[in-house]
Amino acid sequence: MPPTETVFPEPPGLPAPLPEPAVEDLRLETVLAALSDPLRLTIVRKLLLESEQFDHSCGWFGLDRPKSSLTHHFKALREAGITRQRQYGLERRSHVRVDDLDTRFPGLLGLVAAWTPPA
Repeated sequence: MPPTETVFPEPPGLPAPLPEPAVEDLRLETVLAALSDPLRLTIVRKLLLESEQFDHSCGWFGLDRPKSSLTHHFKALREAGITRQRQYGLERRSHVRVDDLDTRFPGLLGLVAAWTPPA
């Protein structure tokens, strides 16, 4: 049985999301280009399968990369419309736009969830 993504309800009192494309502006080639990077694909998969709350800071991922590199990857995911980010003071937290992506590209997130990262 393939893994299934976890979707958490939006908690009350969230900060406004950072700029992102509207659902109708999501483009498959842009989403696939963002997901073509193995690190970004890993980030999205981890958010889909391992989340225990609505959104997560960069530190939750446990990635051994410079902060500037991670900022670039998270920005690419947000600008492609894959993730939504919110600013909490000095920290940005992310979650996957599951409903929006399922509406535009049914089955895509199931493929991401079923992907097995290289060892």
